[in-house]
Amino acid sequence: MSTAEPTTRRRRGAFSSRKVFIFAAIGSAVGLGNIWRFPYVAYENGGGAFMIPYLVALLGAGLPFLLLDYALGHKYRGSAPLSFARLRRGAESLGWWQVGICFLIAIYYAAIIAWALRYMIFSVDEAWGAKPEEFLFETFLQAGDPGIDTTIVVGVLVPLAIVWGVVVLVMALGVEKGIGKLSLYFIPVLVVAFAALVVRALTLDGAATGLDALFTPHWAALTEPGVWGAAFGQIFFSLSIGFGVMITYASYVDEDSDMSGAGMVVGFANSGFELLAGIGVFAALGFMAQAQGMAVDEVAADGLGLAFVVFPTLISEAPAGALIGVLFFGSLVIAGLTSLVSVLEVVVSAVRDKLELGRVTAALAVSVPAAVVSLVLFSTTSGVHVLDIIDHFINQYGILLVAVVSMLVVAWSLRALPDLADHLNRTGSLKLGRTWFLLVGILVPAALTYILVDALVADIKEPYAGYPGWMLGWLGWGAAGGVIVLGVVLSRLPWRPETPLTAPYDRPDADQAVKKEEIR
Repeated sequence: MSTAEPTTRRRRGAFSSRKVFIFAAIGSAVGLGNIWRFPYVAYENGGGAFMIPYLVALLGAGLPFLLLDYALGHKYRGSAPLSFARLRRGAESLGWWQVGICFLIAIYYAAIIAWALRYMIFSVDEAWGAKPEEFLFETFLQAGDPGIDTTIVVGVLVPLAIVWGVVVLVMALGVEKGIGKLSLYFIPVLVVAFAALVVRALTLDGAATGLDALFTPHWAALTEPGVWGAAFGQIFFSLSIGFGVMITYASYVDEDSDMSGAGMVVGFANSGFELLAGIGVFAALGFMAQAQGMAVDEVAADGLGLAFVVFPTLISEAPAGALIGVLFFGSLVIAGLTSLVSVLEVVVSAVRDKLELGRVTAALAVSVPAAVVSLVLFSTTSGVHVLDIIDHFINQYGILLVAVVSMLVVAWSLRALPDLADHLNRTGSLKLGRTWFLLVGILVPAALTYILVDALVADIKEPYAGYPGWMLGWLGWGAAGGVIVLGVVLSRLPWRPETPLTAPYDRPDADQAVKKEEIR
């Protein structure tokens, strides 16, 4: 390890060990995407047949891109903007584009965690009564027709404020004491809690019926581009790749760590948890269908309905329903928190690197405004509509689009893949070569471009979910385009003179760099 590296680590913060990094990376990957999205995405896109595009997306796109993120962050030792700037000054805007995406994800992600926190309490006495859907939209969220309404919903405001209070504290504590400790303690708790939920669900009458519904393959679905798009979108969202999280986390890891081996652990742990989530959720749905004398497809729902309508109904009917509710919604809260801090860390790290701010100052400068925006947008009666629109467009035209652009730039404009592969191969247990170059440089960008074009055509032909055009324009297309403009503008701001635009241990004057940083 070079002499510059310890000083850089002290200034920026770092994970104390590879183990802590892996837990943090798993904490980022295992989030609402595994529990809240994956079961219904799989069910709606071919059931058992969905596992084919899902595995193709994991092995052919998710893991290769995860390793690309690791290589960028680990070699260039910076936030997403600084890592791209150290790769090539003109590529910095890609990093800020990712920062903008993370900021938007953070503000609505917190709202879902707040809903889950409140529903964990609701589970104790089944506060939703006999009509969970009416309770969710009319009583709890107080959602009206699509539009902008600034009426505050106190029942959402309070848990959302609590979530942000916890997040601000974790971010201020730093990389190791905050993010690292949170993941190190919470991920085992999450696994135990969700495993207990799955075991309980599998013992319910009708569980096998639910599993049949989930895993029975519908082969015709494989001919639909939307199914493949759902698989790639799920992988990219769930693995926390393509929008700066893993670049940032990798920059906090020792130079001698096995990053490719860590990538395999994180990738398969994430997918394993998604499969566990699917089993638990659909075993429970099978019980619910049998209890109501209905088919599984009649009780299954997508989006918010699965977590906040179907599960409350199931809790009301199942033996020891309160326990199932606390385990399920508690798992959502824990998984959501570990992912939320990782997304927000992308922004905090970028601000620290650009402005040379202290940890607490940067954490407050990012977290407090994010909390205010989140509270203003999502504690109102229009919050659920705003969330739905931003989530759709940022996933389709944010995460996937920046992934395509960054892969093409790194592979073809900068021709940096051989150097990045060499960096990971120095200490990695999995050696990267021509296959990785082919996947990252050609096949994955081509597949994602096809999916993006298909999604674009669909959204142009028919407005998403029937929302008014002005809402889609401002909150959807506006948000997706706004983060691109933000990336370009912020990349024009100069770096401070004391921020070297080369990786610390790659500088020929490493000793002098150390002395300058120590004097500061």
